[in-house]
Amino acid sequence: MPSEVGEYKTVPTVQFETRRDGRKGAATRERILEIAEASVLAKGFAATSIEEVICEAGITKGGFFYHFKDKNELAHEMLRRYVIANDRIFDDIFGRGRDLTDDPLDAFLVGLKLLAELMRDLPSGHPGCLISAICYQERLFDRQVRDLSAQSMKGWNARFLGYLEEIARIHPVRENINLPDLAKMLSCVVDGAIIMAKALHDPGELERQVLAYRSFVRLAFSRS
Repeated sequence: MPSEVGEYKTVPTVQFETRRDGRKGAATRERILEIAEASVLAKGFAATSIEEVICEAGITKGGFFYHFKDKNELAHEMLRRYVIANDRIFDDIFGRGRDLTDDPLDAFLVGLKLLAELMRDLPSGHPGCLISAICYQERLFDRQVRDLSAQSMKGWNARFLGYLEEIARIHPVRENINLPDLAKMLSCVVDGAIIMAKALHDPGELERQVLAYRSFVRLAFSRS
Protein backbone atom coordinates (compact mmCIF):
# COMPACT_ATOMS: atom_id res chain seq x y z
CA MET A 1 0.00 0.00 0.00
CA PRO A 2 2.69 2.61 0.73
CA SER A 3 4.15 2.06 -2.74
CA GLU A 4 0.75 2.76 -4.29
CA VAL A 5 0.47 6.00 -2.34
CA GLY A 6 3.92 7.01 -3.53
CA GLU A 7 2.99 6.33 -7.12
CA TYR A 8 -0.20 8.31 -6.69
CA LYS A 9 1.77 11.31 -5.47
CA THR A 10 4.43 11.28 -8.16
CA VAL A 11 2.27 10.85 -11.27
CA PRO A 12 0.37 14.18 -11.02
CA THR A 13 3.64 16.02 -10.34
CA VAL A 14 5.27 14.67 -13.50
CA GLN A 15 2.18 15.45 -15.56
CA PHE A 16 2.06 18.99 -14.19
CA GLU A 17 5.71 19.61 -15.04
CA THR A 18 5.17 18.27 -18.56
CA ARG A 19 2.19 20.52 -19.14
CA ARG A 20 4.03 23.51 -17.72
CA ASP A 21 7.08 22.87 -19.87
CA GLY A 22 4.84 22.41 -22.90
CA ARG A 23 3.14 25.75 -22.31
CA LYS A 24 6.48 27.47 -21.84
CA GLY A 25 7.86 25.94 -25.03
CA ALA A 26 4.77 26.93 -27.01
CA ALA A 27 5.00 30.49 -25.69
CA THR A 28 8.67 30.71 -26.67
CA ARG A 29 7.93 29.38 -30.14
CA GLU A 30 5.12 31.89 -30.59
CA ARG A 31 7.37 34.71 -29.41
CA ILE A 32 10.04 33.75 -31.95
CA LEU A 33 7.45 33.76 -34.74
CA GLU A 34 6.07 37.15 -33.69
CA ILE A 35 9.52 38.73 -33.63
CA ALA A 36 10.54 37.19 -36.94
CA GLU A 37 7.33 38.25 -38.69
CA ALA A 38 7.62 41.84 -37.49
CA SER A 39 11.23 41.99 -38.69
CA VAL A 40 10.48 40.45 -42.09
CA LEU A 41 7.59 42.87 -42.68
CA ALA A 42 9.75 45.81 -41.62
CA LYS A 43 12.92 45.09 -43.59
CA GLY A 44 12.63 41.84 -45.52
CA PHE A 45 13.69 38.25 -44.99
CA ALA A 46 17.30 38.68 -46.12
CA ALA A 47 17.89 41.46 -43.59
CA THR A 48 16.34 39.46 -40.75
CA SER A 49 19.01 37.44 -38.98
CA ILE A 50 18.57 34.53 -36.62
CA GLU A 51 20.93 36.30 -34.23
CA GLU A 52 18.69 39.36 -33.86
CA VAL A 53 15.62 37.17 -33.36
CA ILE A 54 17.46 35.22 -30.66
CA CYS A 55 18.58 38.44 -28.97
CA GLU A 56 15.11 40.01 -28.91
CA ALA A 57 13.46 36.77 -27.77
CA GLY A 58 15.97 36.46 -24.94
CA ILE A 59 16.90 32.87 -25.74
CA THR A 60 20.06 30.98 -26.64
CA LYS A 61 20.97 29.80 -30.12
CA GLY A 62 20.30 26.27 -28.93
CA GLY A 63 16.86 27.40 -27.81
CA PHE A 64 16.12 28.72 -31.29
CA PHE A 65 17.26 25.55 -33.04
CA TYR A 66 15.20 23.47 -30.63
CA HIS A 67 12.11 25.00 -32.26
CA PHE A 68 13.32 25.54 -35.85
CA LYS A 69 16.00 23.59 -37.66
CA ASP A 70 16.91 26.48 -39.98
CA LYS A 71 15.72 29.80 -41.39
CA ASN A 72 13.57 28.14 -44.06
CA GLU A 73 11.63 26.18 -41.46
CA LEU A 74 11.14 29.43 -39.54
CA ALA A 75 9.78 31.04 -42.73
CA HIS A 76 7.45 28.09 -43.38
CA GLU A 77 5.99 28.14 -39.88
CA MET A 78 5.75 31.91 -39.90
CA LEU A 79 3.81 31.80 -43.16
CA ARG A 80 1.58 28.95 -41.95
CA ARG A 81 0.75 30.95 -38.82
CA TYR A 82 0.03 34.04 -40.92
CA VAL A 83 -2.36 32.15 -43.21
CA ILE A 84 -4.23 30.57 -40.28
CA ALA A 85 -4.67 34.00 -38.66
CA ASN A 86 -6.03 35.51 -41.89
CA ASP A 87 -8.37 32.57 -42.45
CA ARG A 88 -9.80 33.09 -38.98
CA ILE A 89 -10.37 36.78 -39.73
CA PHE A 90 -12.17 35.94 -42.98
CA ASP A 91 -14.25 33.25 -41.26
CA ASP A 92 -15.28 35.78 -38.63
CA ILE A 93 -16.12 38.83 -40.71
CA PHE A 94 -17.84 37.05 -43.60
CA GLY A 95 -19.55 34.70 -41.15
CA ARG A 96 -20.95 37.71 -39.33
CA GLY A 97 -22.31 38.95 -42.64
CA ARG A 98 -24.07 35.61 -43.13
CA ASP A 99 -25.58 35.85 -39.66
CA LEU A 100 -27.14 39.21 -40.49
CA THR A 101 -28.82 38.41 -43.82
CA ASP A 102 -29.84 35.49 -46.01
CA ASP A 103 -29.00 37.36 -49.20
CA PRO A 104 -25.46 36.34 -50.24
CA LEU A 105 -24.79 39.70 -51.92
CA ASP A 106 -25.76 41.66 -48.83
CA ALA A 107 -23.77 39.23 -46.67
CA PHE A 108 -20.63 39.71 -48.77
CA LEU A 109 -21.06 43.49 -48.74
CA VAL A 110 -21.37 43.43 -44.95
CA GLY A 111 -18.21 41.34 -44.74
CA LEU A 112 -16.32 43.81 -46.92
CA LYS A 113 -17.54 46.68 -44.76
CA LEU A 114 -16.28 44.87 -41.66
CA LEU A 115 -12.96 44.22 -43.41
CA ALA A 116 -12.62 47.92 -44.22
CA GLU A 117 -13.38 48.83 -40.60
CA LEU A 118 -10.80 46.33 -39.40
CA MET A 119 -8.17 47.95 -41.62
CA ARG A 120 -9.16 51.40 -40.36
CA ASP A 121 -8.83 50.40 -36.72
CA LEU A 122 -5.25 49.08 -36.97
CA PRO A 123 -3.36 51.40 -34.59
CA SER A 124 -0.31 51.99 -36.80
CA GLY A 125 -1.67 50.99 -40.17
CA HIS A 126 -1.32 47.57 -41.75
CA PRO A 127 2.12 46.06 -41.04
CA GLY A 128 2.29 44.47 -44.50
CA CYS A 129 1.62 41.20 -46.28
CA LEU A 130 3.93 38.31 -45.44
CA ILE A 131 3.14 36.54 -48.72
CA SER A 132 4.17 39.65 -50.65
CA ALA A 133 7.39 39.86 -48.66
CA ILE A 134 8.18 36.26 -49.57
CA CYS A 135 7.32 36.77 -53.24
CA TYR A 136 9.70 39.73 -53.48
CA GLN A 137 12.59 37.54 -52.29
CA GLU A 138 11.44 34.11 -53.40
CA ARG A 139 14.95 32.94 -54.32
CA LEU A 140 15.80 32.92 -50.61
CA PHE A 141 13.20 30.24 -49.87
CA ASP A 142 12.96 26.54 -50.57
CA ARG A 143 10.18 25.00 -52.65
CA GLN A 144 8.09 24.13 -49.59
CA VAL A 145 7.83 27.79 -48.57
CA ARG A 146 7.13 28.96 -52.13
CA ASP A 147 4.46 26.28 -52.61
CA LEU A 148 2.75 27.18 -49.35
CA SER A 149 2.70 30.83 -50.40
CA ALA A 150 1.08 29.97 -53.75
CA GLN A 151 -1.41 27.55 -52.19
CA SER A 152 -2.45 30.16 -49.64
CA MET A 153 -3.17 32.74 -52.31
CA LYS A 154 -5.10 30.17 -54.36
CA GLY A 155 -7.10 29.27 -51.28
CA TRP A 156 -8.13 32.86 -50.65
CA ASN A 157 -9.04 33.34 -54.31
CA ALA A 158 -11.19 30.20 -54.14
CA ARG A 159 -12.88 31.43 -50.98
CA PHE A 160 -13.84 34.78 -52.53
CA LEU A 161 -14.89 33.12 -55.78
CA GLY A 162 -17.19 30.84 -53.80
CA TYR A 163 -18.91 33.88 -52.29
CA LEU A 164 -19.29 35.49 -55.71
CA GLU A 165 -20.61 32.34 -57.38
CA GLU A 166 -23.23 32.01 -54.67
CA ILE A 167 -24.27 35.61 -55.29
CA ALA A 168 -24.45 34.97 -59.06
CA ARG A 169 -26.95 32.17 -58.55
CA ILE A 170 -29.42 34.75 -57.26
CA HIS A 171 -28.30 38.05 -58.77
CA PRO A 172 -27.32 38.14 -62.48
CA VAL A 173 -23.77 39.26 -63.22
CA ARG A 174 -23.51 42.34 -65.37
CA GLU A 175 -21.96 41.99 -68.82
CA ASN A 176 -18.17 41.60 -69.13
CA ILE A 177 -17.68 40.81 -65.42
CA ASN A 178 -15.45 37.77 -64.94
CA LEU A 179 -16.04 36.23 -61.52
CA PRO A 180 -12.59 34.61 -61.07
CA ASP A 181 -10.95 37.95 -61.88
CA LEU A 182 -13.32 39.76 -59.51
CA ALA A 183 -12.39 37.28 -56.77
CA LYS A 184 -8.66 37.81 -57.31
CA MET A 185 -9.16 41.55 -57.36
CA LEU A 186 -9.79 41.66 -53.61
CA SER A 187 -6.29 40.40 -52.78
CA CYS A 188 -4.85 42.74 -55.41
CA VAL A 189 -6.72 45.69 -53.91
CA VAL A 190 -5.62 44.92 -50.34
CA ASP A 191 -1.95 44.31 -51.19
CA GLY A 192 -1.80 47.30 -53.52
CA ALA A 193 -3.46 49.52 -50.93
CA ILE A 194 -0.95 48.40 -48.28
CA ILE A 195 1.89 49.57 -50.55
CA MET A 196 0.13 52.83 -51.40
CA ALA A 197 -0.68 53.55 -47.75
CA LYS A 198 2.97 53.10 -46.81
CA ALA A 199 4.29 55.12 -49.76
CA LEU A 200 1.91 58.01 -49.09
CA HIS A 201 2.05 57.69 -45.30
CA ASP A 202 -1.73 57.49 -45.31
CA PRO A 203 -3.12 54.49 -43.35
CA GLY A 204 -6.66 55.44 -44.37
CA GLU A 205 -5.92 54.48 -47.97
CA LEU A 206 -6.45 50.81 -47.18
CA GLU A 207 -9.95 51.32 -45.83
CA ARG A 208 -10.90 53.50 -48.80
CA GLN A 209 -9.69 50.99 -51.37
CA VAL A 210 -11.57 48.10 -49.74
CA LEU A 211 -14.72 50.24 -49.76
CA ALA A 212 -14.11 51.06 -53.42
CA TYR A 213 -13.93 47.34 -54.19
CA ARG A 214 -17.15 46.91 -52.21
CA SER A 215 -18.86 49.52 -54.38
CA PHE A 216 -17.65 47.77 -57.53
CA VAL A 217 -19.03 44.43 -56.29
CA ARG A 218 -22.38 46.06 -55.62
CA LEU A 219 -22.47 47.38 -59.20
CA ALA A 220 -21.32 44.06 -60.68
CA PHE A 221 -24.62 42.34 -59.88
CA SER A 222 -28.14 43.25 -60.92
CA ARG A 223 -30.84 43.26 -58.26
CA SER A 224 -34.08 41.65 -59.37
